[in-house]
Amino acid sequence: MCANQPVEWVCGNRILQIGSAPLVMGILNVTPDSFSDGGRYADKKAAVRRGLQMANEGADIIDIGGESTRPGAQAVEAGEELERVLPVLEAIRRESEVCISVDTSKAAVARAALDAGAEIVNDVTALSGDPEMQEVVRRSGAGAILMHMRGTPRTMQVDPHYGDVVAEVRGFLASRAEALVESGVERRRLAVDPGIGFGKTLDHNLRLLANLPSISTCGLPLVVGLSRKSFLGALTNRDAGDRLAASLAAMVYCVLQGVQVVRVHDVEESVDAIRAVAALKATEKGESADVG
Repeated sequence: MCANQPVEWVCGNRILQIGSAPLVMGILNVTPDSFSDGGRYADKKAAVRRGLQMANEGADIIDIGGESTRPGAQAVEAGEELERVLPVLEAIRRESEVCISVDTSKAAVARAALDAGAEIVNDVTALSGDPEMQEVVRRSGAGAILMHMRGTPRTMQVDPHYGDVVAEVRGFLASRAEALVESGVERRRLAVDPGIGFGKTLDHNLRLLANLPSISTCGLPLVVGLSRKSFLGALTNRDAGDRLAASLAAMVYCVLQGVQVVRVHDVEESVDAIRAVAALKATEKGESADVG
């Protein structure tokens, strides 16, 4: 896929149009132990307030997650994950028409979330961790994000190694997409994510980011989430809460390479950065910048 090529991503009954600027996916962790904001939005009212705030700030998608996938994280039961996610999802859906994604690898959670109004399943196991997940996505017609991860959240950062990280990640994503299409999932509903920070060293992450156009050659929307991640801490020697500048710089780098969806904690700042980049690129091409 060429950089900034217009694309449609079909998610449930919604068609997300992606043009010269990427879609912004706001991260809403309703967990007590996520790496950056664990516990901050564990309370339903706080989570709903933050979700609606992100929608007002310009988020195209709100990604709600009820189980931490940080390195070393322990798994939670589906019932507990549902208790965290569903009340927040239902409340946001009542108040807003924003597109909602559920960040889960459990079919039972995905099914309930989709029934409650979610339109995307964001699965760190690329729909392979739960044998029923593939059928949930196929039957519902939901959009799905297939992410690359080496191992599990509990083990992924234990000595990750690759022969060629770019080729292996690209090959995995392409093969998973093809397998799902062959099983009956529509290609136009799929997006792929190289999984920055999921079973990768600092060098692996940097190599993937430097080669994003080649990863997107499977012709699907490319999603990148790098907001506040530990590799940025390694580069800047800053804690997770102090990585906004590094997160924005890395995100802009991704935007310039044509990434179609960026997954971020800081929606307002990210939207501003994307608008500035879009105006500069339009001017460079001799087009009028949209400053509305």
